[in-house]
Formats: sequence, C-alpha cells, structure tokens
Amino acid sequence: MADSSFYDENDDNLNSWDEAEQRIGEAYELYETGLMQQALEKLNEAVALNPACCSSHFNMGLTLDGLERYEEAITCFRHALDLSPDDVEILNCLAVDYTRTAQYDLAISTFEDIEKIDPTFEPAYCNRIITYTEMEQYDKAEQMFYLAQELNPNCAICFYNIGNSLFTRGLYARAAWCWEKTAELEPAHPQIHYRIAQACWANGQYDKANENFLCELRQNPGNVEILLDYSIFLLEHGQIQKAAEKLNWMLDLQPDFAPAMFYRGEIYRTQGRFDKAIAAYRSAINADAKLAGPRFRLAQILLWQKQPAEVADLLKTELGLSCNDEQALLLMGRMLLGLGEYDEAVNCFLRTLDSNPEQAQAYFAMAAILMNKHDVEGCLQFLEHAIGLDIKISAAYTCAAIIHYKHKDFQQALDIIEKAKCVVGNSWHLRLWTARITLAARQNALLNFFRTRE
Repeated sequence: MADSSFYDENDDNLNSWDEAEQRIGEAYELYETGLMQQALEKLNEAVALNPACCSSHFNMGLTLDGLERYEEAITCFRHALDLSPDDVEILNCLAVDYTRTAQYDLAISTFEDIEKIDPTFEPAYCNRIITYTEMEQYDKAEQMFYLAQELNPNCAICFYNIGNSLFTRGLYARAAWCWEKTAELEPAHPQIHYRIAQACWANGQYDKANENFLCELRQNPGNVEILLDYSIFLLEHGQIQKAAEKLNWMLDLQPDFAPAMFYRGEIYRTQGRFDKAIAAYRSAINADAKLAGPRFRLAQILLWQKQPAEVADLLKTELGLSCNDEQALLLMGRMLLGLGEYDEAVNCFLRTLDSNPEQAQAYFAMAAILMNKHDVEGCLQFLEHAIGLDIKISAAYTCAAIIHYKHKDFQQALDIIEKAKCVVGNSWHLRLWTARITLAARQNALLNFFRTRE
C-alpha cells in the first residue's frame, strides 16, 4: 500500500498542484470569453504554483498568441517542450509563431520535427503553406497543400492558406475558388467573404465582389476596416453616394477614424468642393498624424489655389511616412521640383526608381534636375535611360538631341530625333530640329573639308 502521508491534506505539493489546476480552469473560462489579460494573470499564478505543469506553459503560450505577443509565446512553448519534448501540438504552435516572427528556418525545422514524430499530423503540412508563402517558395507551398489534402481533404484552413498564397501571386480567380471552398467547409470562418470579395475585386468581378462584401457586412456590420475597404471599392466603381453613406457609418461607429475622414475628403475633392476637402484632410491629420495621403492631397489643392506657402512642408512630412505609391511619388517629386526643392525632389524620383527601375518619367525628371544644376553629362545619362525605355515625352528626346548637337555629335542627335518620330510622332517641332541639326552637320562637314585643303 502507498504511504498514506501522500494523501495528507496538509501536503504542500498536493495543495499547490490542486490550486494550479484550479487557476488553469479559471484561465480557460476567461480565455473563452475573450478576457485574455485576465486569463494570462491566472496562468502566471498557475505556473508560480506548479512550474512543472506542461499545460500551464502551453496555455500561457496560446493566450499570448491571442494578445499577439508572439516572442513571449515562443518562450512559453519552449518551456512546455522542455516538459514534453515530443508533443506535436506544442511543436506546431511553436512553428506557427516562428513564422509569425519571420524566423522561417526555425519554423521549417520545427515542422520537419513534427513530421518525423508523426507523419500523419496534418496541421504540420497545412501551416507550412503559410511559411513557404512568406518565404516566396510557392511551389513548396503547393506541395504542402497536396500533402495535407491526402490526410484531410476537407480541411478548411488548408484551402484558406493556399488561397492566401495564390492571392499573393496575383492568381485571383484561383484564390477566390479556394476561399469559396473554405466558406463551404466552414461557413463561420472569420472574414471569409471579405477575402472572397477582395479576390473578386482584384479579378475584375464587380458584382461578385459586391455580393461578398455585403454578405460579410451582414455578419460583421461594425467592422470599420471592412467598411473602409468596401467604401474604396465603391469609390473605384463610381458609386459615390453609397461610398459616402458607408464613410458616414464608419464615423458614427468610430468618430476619430482618420481613414474615413481622408476618403470623405477624396469625395469632396472629386466633386470640386475644395474647402470641405481641405477641412476633411486636416481632420484626418489631427486624428492620425501618421496617416499617409491627406498631406499629399492638401498640397495638391493648395498649389491649384496658388497657395504654396505650406506645400513643401506638407510634402516633406508625407515623404517621411514611407509613401511607396509610384504615381504619388512622381507627382510629389514634380511639385517639389516646381517649388525649387531639388534635394527632396531627387529623393522622390530615386524612391520611384527603387520600386520600379523602368519608370521612364522618373529618369526624365532626374535629367531636368541635373540640367538645372549644370551637370550636362549626368543629365544626358538619365535622358538616355528614359529614351531606352521608350518614354512618350517629346521633350526627353529633344533635350538629349540638343545636348549631342551642342557637342557636335550630329549623327547621334539625328538618331535620337528619328527614334522620337517613331515613338511620339513626326511633329513640326521634331521636323524643325531635324532640319537644324542636318544643316549644322553639313556646315561642319564643309568647314572640316576646307580645313583639310589648307
């Protein structure tokens, strides 16, 4: 018979274990009702009472995941693994958090460890789809999808994850099909109709996108992020009044929601109601000083109204907000160029070329800046880059031709003019320069002929 002292009510270890289990139970109830922070506090108490309890560390990791504190969750899952090294559920959660924190090599090696322990554990393949997608190894992502399908052909998350991979690659129709399959298998999957709407929108299926947006909003009527995306969708398709209604709805739900203020300004701007647009943009800036967009639009309107005083400062601040939109950078660069802010304009055009090395208009703009700085050689290099990309701006060809003409490189100048005629048409301006360069070339040839005769 076991020693009766083991069952002594005063045994400290037994009491600690019981209390720890009680805290875990309380934490679970709090977790289920969404009270994550309170659940975490209970789990901390459980770990303090019984540090050797694997489930306390594991549940703490799950709770930290719910709070998006992934690095701390990783530490908890590692503690849990110290107590239960071959637990595939713990390993899976750890690998997922390695992916969330961009520790992809660790994520892959952890998933492979699961495969060695239990090759039939489907989540190890399902979740690896995300890891390989983020690593841009799309073939391997699809391979994981098919391996997971062999184990569970009705896994809704598999279809969701491969849909994300396909969407990332611009395969919008296939992504929509996969997400529709997710919705079929798991109708309550979070925001699934929103994802379908995004794929259909990107694929040009307006009616289907609209239908799925509305379906999602019936399920989540107070989600301002979805409302915002739907408003942008409506604006893009000319549904101004409906977009305005959605923006007003957002501001009723969240009066300080800066993106809604910004897009309200966009509506006023397109309607030519510039005073109201300015007020909306300034409200957006006051609500969120880090929001990209409103300063750029303010600068445009102020320049149209010939009020340039604060434009440069607005654009410089906008540039500091990590603006990566190619067309916006080009426009800001041109505005700064017109204001004589050459260094900031150069910054705009170089950032444009970083995102798109074949943006000919950025090369042309850089050439204009270098010409202003009397750097003729640098100007010519940028012009020739632009011309090599078949830029459809007559001035780019003319400027390059003039530089060669002034350096008496007449044949090169004529070749550029001929290319310009092919690209932008045989305008009177180009015909004039053809005649001028041809005449100069003949005069130079005659002059050289007489010099040799002497």
